[in-house]
Amino acid sequence: MYHAKDNRYDNSSVRHAGNSGLMLPPISLGLWRHFGSADPYKDRRDVILHAFDRGVFHFDVANHYGNGQTEFGSTEKLLGQVIKDDLSAYRDELVIATKVGYEIHDGPFGVGTSRKSLIQGINDSLERLNLDYVDIFYAHRYDDTTPIEETVRALDDIVRSGKALYVGVSNYEVPELRKAVSLFKQLGTPFVLDQMSMNLLNNQVEKSGLLDELKNSGAAAIAYGPLCEGLLSDRYLNGITDSFNIHRTNSDLLKDGPDTLVKKLNQLNDIAKSREQTLSQMSLAWLLKDPVVASVIIGTTNDEHLDDNLKALDNLSFSNTEINDINNLIN
Repeated sequence: MYHAKDNRYDNSSVRHAGNSGLMLPPISLGLWRHFGSADPYKDRRDVILHAFDRGVFHFDVANHYGNGQTEFGSTEKLLGQVIKDDLSAYRDELVIATKVGYEIHDGPFGVGTSRKSLIQGINDSLERLNLDYVDIFYAHRYDDTTPIEETVRALDDIVRSGKALYVGVSNYEVPELRKAVSLFKQLGTPFVLDQMSMNLLNNQVEKSGLLDELKNSGAAAIAYGPLCEGLLSDRYLNGITDSFNIHRTNSDLLKDGPDTLVKKLNQLNDIAKSREQTLSQMSLAWLLKDPVVASVIIGTTNDEHLDDNLKALDNLSFSNTEINDINNLIN
């Protein structure tokens, strides 16, 4: 029988999602990859429980997550089993987030953010998660085949039904976000987050004005892929393998060739060393230095890796010299 550690909040801090009362740990655990039915349940359970024992109380999934391109929904089932068996007594402490928008089943309503897709999506997700409600429910992507008005109204109705406490969007750029925010405000919907690909090497979210848009609207950003598929670690300091699979949002990083990127990684690593941090720790700290970023979502199946990433919170401040040096490298 699992019992959470009594000291799990001793060294933890929280950040508000914009102007809302929703609080998140600065570092959250995402279950995008390697948490499906093909993975060893006990090992994944242990990582989730270890995270909670370290004060990580926010877990991020989506109905699309599974085993690559198969068994969509199996990640929600895995987390749901852990909640049922081990974390049900701690439900009031947890922030559970899921999303609907990418493929989940055959047919036209297995993708997108139509009213039908969202409402049947939340119902199916709650069943897999063994929950009566989720804390955050996202439209996982902008769906240009569905009016934003329909997506926003469905999200609002899901909150009013008690099946979600807050809503967010993911992968919404400035024009779509601006329209959605306006509609959410008209309805009084508790919209709190835009989940975006964000990392030290890719500042498109900042350059596009999205962070300013969120700040002005009273909402927050939450970063997925903050370590850029592992590029922002010591794993690739000696070279990037041909088999490396970069996320589509970061594909421009390799436009000048892998050797150029490796040189940049080593220069960033030197700055991290001077801060007595690893490259990963500095990369997480870099995103969290902006208060509009409510949390960064890491993906790991290793307790030591998780503990190492949490050490980023020991130093979130940057000197002007460090900021200038890093900006000169990444811009």
